[in-house]
Amino acid sequence: MNDDFVFAIGLMSGTSLDGLDLVYVKFKKNDNTFFEILSSKTVAYSEAWKIRLQNAIDLDKEGISILDNEYGTFLGKQTKEFIDQNTIKTINFICSHGHTVFHQPNQGYTLQVGDGNEILKITNCTVVNDFRTQDVHLGGQGAPLVPIGDKFLFSEFEACVNLGGFANISYEQNKQRIAFDVCPVNIVMNYYSKILGLEFDDKGNFARTGTLHKQLLEELNTLHFYALPPPKSLGLEWVQNHVFPLVEKHQLSPKDILRTFTEHVAQQISEIIKPFKHILFTGGGVYNDFLLKRIENISRKNITLPSDDIINYKEALIFAFLGFLKIQGQDNCLSSVTGAKKNHSSGKIFKANYSN
Repeated sequence: MNDDFVFAIGLMSGTSLDGLDLVYVKFKKNDNTFFEILSSKTVAYSEAWKIRLQNAIDLDKEGISILDNEYGTFLGKQTKEFIDQNTIKTINFICSHGHTVFHQPNQGYTLQVGDGNEILKITNCTVVNDFRTQDVHLGGQGAPLVPIGDKFLFSEFEACVNLGGFANISYEQNKQRIAFDVCPVNIVMNYYSKILGLEFDDKGNFARTGTLHKQLLEELNTLHFYALPPPKSLGLEWVQNHVFPLVEKHQLSPKDILRTFTEHVAQQISEIIKPFKHILFTGGGVYNDFLLKRIENISRKNITLPSDDIINYKEALIFAFLGFLKIQGQDNCLSSVTGAKKNHSSGKIFKANYSN
């Protein structure tokens, strides 16, 4: 019976600008551990959208408002097309992460564009979005939000690591979920891959042929962020202010930068996963064979990857799950993860007159 289940679409756009992930998923009303991915798709951004989203950080208030509206329209159209392509008949709600423009929780703000009302108008379906703002107002980092999904949907793993624009980890410690951003990954690697003519370092082939620069590696590893205790999170601003200037002063070739930065990521990840045996690795970074091999070699662990659906769409799936919890009035943000004053149910609901 469909009465026992809830059907949702999750939308996720990562900081590395790989594209928009869409996933159609089934949840069970009285069982927070059940999910089934029914359909999934990634929409690559056009060059125009990549440039707009990349440069959004420089916009003024009016420019941000226009982008919020127009990106919401883009999300709505892509979702409608996804619904039509897959002949989806039942949708209880759509959950959108939006695209992060600003993330400075220590300054008291975070911003994801993608107006939920525009998505609602195009799809005529209830929309849940803006999952981070409330947490920041409650003194939290507004990130990472995925760990509550790790806790319920992937509880068979001791730890969950995602290799996306940034790497993050979550795990249980003393009956509390601990999670934090580990280091930048694709947000840096893609930048230098583009200089070499590719959107990303395919299988790590650029890095594999580069030369390790030991001084840069040491300087990266001693960045202040890595000494901070969790909760902690990273954003594009931090990369622009701390990583790029450090890299650029050495005037290395892009391949040498990629080789060195890959080693940096592998060392940071390996240090964090030391205590764990059964680890779930997801995110686009797992297709970087060279990075995975370096993590295996340094950590002395064998990495077994899940299905492509989980690798590619776990974050979109979990944002659908965050909406599922919000609609039910359950907590979807954990204070042990974000540092907020309390656990809470975050997100804004744009309610349709009826759902499909």
